[in-house]
Amino acid sequence: MTIKEIKEMINLMEEHGLSELEVEKEGLKIRLKRGPSGKVVTETVPLAMGSVPIHAAPVSAISPAGQQVARETPEEANVIIVRSPMVGTFYASPAPDAAPYITKGKRVSEGDVLCIIEAMKLMNEIKSDASGILSEVLVENGQPVEFDQPLFKIQKA
Repeated sequence: MTIKEIKEMINLMEEHGLSELEVEKEGLKIRLKRGPSGKVVTETVPLAMGSVPIHAAPVSAISPAGQQVARETPEEANVIIVRSPMVGTFYASPAPDAAPYITKGKRVSEGDVLCIIEAMKLMNEIKSDASGILSEVLVENGQPVEFDQPLFKIQKA
């Protein structure tokens, strides 16, 4: 199930005023429901495991572009944290023998590709939503990443 499909389900919920929606597809069960704050929350469950949630996270954390989540923390007002929009494998370069897309200390412009996350045999380019200087890469090449896991720190410029 793709992020696009989940967003379409959220739009359907909003259009029809639904407070909960549950869908089963390809051995995966997803439940969307509005929490007490009115935000939509997802629970994804493999059908073989019953009703044990794999993750529960606010869907509103996904950016409109569906690429990444960038958040600022109060203690780091000039730093943007780029988070993984999906579960998959992190790759810093387009090929094993190629140079990384970006390295620490380099300038990043909005729309620049930062990395690739492989999910279900699909390579998803993760692009920057902000400009600045890459101050830290928080994951290693080839490392599995979780939804909403911090990937990069970008110092605003």
